Amino acid sequence: MNLLTQNKKLKKTSIANNKRVLNFSLPAYKTESGKTVCPFAKDCIKYCYAQKGNYRYPSVQKGLNKRYELSKTDNFVPMMNATIKKKKATHIRIHDSGDFYSIKYLIKWVDIATQNKDVIFYAYTKSIKFFKGSLTMPKNLKIIFSEGSKTDNLIDTTKDRHAKIFKNVADLLNAGYINASDNDLNAITDNKKVGLVYH
Repeated sequence: MNLLTQNKKLKKTSIANNKRVLNFSLPAYKTESGKTVCPFAKDCIKYCYAQKGNYRYPSVQKGLNKRYELSKTDNFVPMMNATIKKKKATHIRIHDSGDFYSIKYLIKWVDIATQNKDVIFYAYTKSIKFFKGSLTMPKNLKIIFSEGSKTDNLIDTTKDRHAKIFKNVADLLNAGYINASDNDLNAITDNKKVGLVYH
């Protein structure tokens, strides 16, 4: 199973930054068996890009569901550690589709990041509630709260790294957000206001 892949945007980001940026994907919103992967999704369900295009191909869906099943096992952490080293990743985007579906699953990623200190991990998430508790994040794991969840009220836009969708780049920049639409690593700069143009 190919655990880490690279979509078009991340290929472009890798070239622009001279880095090796890979991603780990899960099914968008629900698995083929009906298990919820994005427990706090709300507004995004109707316009989710990961439920369109290439993501809908049967072969892609099969791979996404296999990764979900693997993520529930004790083999997930060691297999991910081995893949990271093999692929020589410098940055890993957790979930270009899917989300942290449980605390137990999130803790696995905390373990992976802790064991791979030279790699930067980052994730957009609507599972904001999981991060507002007592769980400590390693410094190399960057979290971006995505607006459009059932718990947007938990986002402190003055302090929390967060993402907002805009209709165009001009509106995005006028609002003081950094544009991460083309360069994915803009999501983890010092500017915690991350803007994305709807596509």
